[in-house]
Amino acid sequence: MANSPRVILGIDPGSVKTGFGVIAVQRDGRFVTREHGVIRTKSGDPLPERLVKIFQTLENVCANHTPDIVVVEQAFVAKHVRSALILGHARGVALLAGRLSGAEVHEYTPTQIKLGVTGSGKAPKEQVQGMMLQLLGLPTLPAEDAADALAAALCHALRKPILEL
Repeated sequence: MANSPRVILGIDPGSVKTGFGVIAVQRDGRFVTREHGVIRTKSGDPLPERLVKIFQTLENVCANHTPDIVVVEQAFVAKHVRSALILGHARGVALLAGRLSGAEVHEYTPTQIKLGVTGSGKAPKEQVQGMMLQLLGLPTLPAEDAADALAAALCHALRKPILEL
């Protein structure tokens, strides 16, 4: 399997919308998008139910793509403590799903991810979406949360030496 692509799953966790994006890094350095999307839950549903849906969907994505690496966006400091705590639960589920898949798990801040894929740590979401469209050759603009997840995966791919494949 020495010629197999390295598969990276990026996750942008949230309790209502969790973005995910799977890319494969080819031996020649090209990036191929395998899947991306947004896991949507209802904000009125109990948190445990939302976390189960997020976990099970990420578990399925991992089973379908067997990532070598999972990259989870770190939480930013929210204005409201309750929001930060709930986001922490969603991050925990994402970290757990990644680790249970057998993949290496890495974390980057939103600023590190934006800097890595746009050249600016303060890039707006629209710029991240546009860069994912361009860099990954996507046919359509990805949803914001999916673009953030793809950016997390791509950020890691660009930071790690591709030759270690």
